[in-house]
Amino acid sequence: MSLRRNMQAYKNADRDAAAESENPHALIAVLFDELLRHMRIFVSEIEAGSIGKDASSEHFSRSLTILYGLQSSLNFEQGGDIANNLFRLYEYARQQLLAAMRQREVGGTMAAIDALENIRDAWREIDGRVAK
Repeated sequence: MSLRRNMQAYKNADRDAAAESENPHALIAVLFDELLRHMRIFVSEIEAGSIGKDASSEHFSRSLTILYGLQSSLNFEQGGDIANNLFRLYEYARQQLLAAMRQREVGGTMAAIDALENIRDAWREIDGRVAK
């Protein structure tokens, strides 16, 4: 088995363990990691010119699906302003992905990735505190 396949198997096992875990923080962290991974690959596809005007991208679709999942998991009653702000961030990221697909310009998507990375890092910090 190649190193690349070993690394992918390790990542899949980690992701599967988080999904089966009773720790919702771990699952959200995995969703963020997957979202960021797919968004980055989508950006690189656009930069490489490998997506034509009428073509679709698996990574574009997966990014949108994960964003929808994150948006639909928000609890606005308990989350208050935090949930509202996260919803707006997810919506911003969604809009930037759509714009990138239409216009082949990735600046907004890169800004969304940066913002999502900050949230992911904060989420991991929260998860670390919850685990203790």
